[in-house]
Amino acid sequence: RAALDRATVLLSMTKGGKRIDNVWGSGGGQQSVKHLVKEIDMLLKEYLLSGDVLEAERCLQELEVPHFHHELVYEAIVMVLESTGEKTFRMILDLFKSLWRSSVITMDQMKRGYERVYCEIPDINLDVPHSYSVLERFVEECFQAGIISKPLRDLCPSR
Repeated sequence: RAALDRATVLLSMTKGGKRIDNVWGSGGGQQSVKHLVKEIDMLLKEYLLSGDVLEAERCLQELEVPHFHHELVYEAIVMVLESTGEKTFRMILDLFKSLWRSSVITMDQMKRGYERVYCEIPDINLDVPHSYSVLERFVEECFQAGIISKPLRDLCPSR
């Protein structure tokens, strides 16, 4: 009874639910999309700085949102398109290979991420003029590595 009374008090406080989430934890679908997008963005940036594939994989699994892994695929490909050097291209390719081999990212989530990029490439190209050619090259490398299927590769838009 005392625990229920205490929980009632905590929940009725301003931002009480957030405090309880921090204490007892809330994972997966309980997190907002905005928060998850921010976490995935930070995960990718940290990976590009450290190069630690296993840490990136662990962090992605800790988010407990396998239904949202398409966001990582989408954000990672956009980072490749926006980068100017070969380093990001290679690192994201290595990350995808690892996530694919370990089955952390499923075929469905990989497909959804790529399809989102394909749909938004005209807008991306406005900001990043060389994005079509980089996307075609990245998609071909992913296909060669066995990360994506031939039908998904063939859907890749070109100029």
